[in-house]
Amino acid sequence: MVDITDMSRHPLYRTGFTLSELLIALTILGVIATVTIPKVLSSQQNSQFNAVGKEVISMISGSLSAYGLQGAVSSATGPADLTPFMNYVAVDTSKTIDSLPGLGSVSCASANRHCLLLHNGAVLRITEFNHFCSINNNQYIFFILDADGKYSGSTSGPGKALQINVFSNGRISVSPEVAGGEDTCLSSVPQGWGPDPYPDWFSWN
Repeated sequence: MVDITDMSRHPLYRTGFTLSELLIALTILGVIATVTIPKVLSSQQNSQFNAVGKEVISMISGSLSAYGLQGAVSSATGPADLTPFMNYVAVDTSKTIDSLPGLGSVSCASANRHCLLLHNGAVLRITEFNHFCSINNNQYIFFILDADGKYSGSTSGPGKALQINVFSNGRISVSPEVAGGEDTCLSSVPQGWGPDPYPDWFSWN
């Protein structure tokens, strides 16, 4: 008969876990962390990039509206005309940033191109000779946005850049690659880039 006054001698009583049980528990926790943490970090990063994208798109839309109040939007209107109405820290002509998915990097030092360093850490690349060829609903100018403002060293991933297409009627669409569905104008030559398979809003992944 077991003496219940001494619980340490009861067969169901134990003072703690064995070493093997602790190791098994730690192994399980390690596996869960390995699977979960990257997904959480990726989701957090994507949310941050999307917030940056929406903020920049709002800024561009506002700059087009402000420019329109100063004078009529014309076939010669381009990204550089909207720059004075944008909120940015500095103009950069030396930085290297991400290009669109499938491509490597782009330079802010290329001829007739420069970058705006934004308050949120993003970089907006402007092609100065890109402009509306005419004022109708299928003419747009474009910007390249790198949400984290630095080159990731790869041709893929959530850190790649995004193309923002601003139409002459004020509509804005975005695309993770050069695919416009409408026409833009480079050096006075309309550029038709085929059907645009992407919606008007976006996710970085």
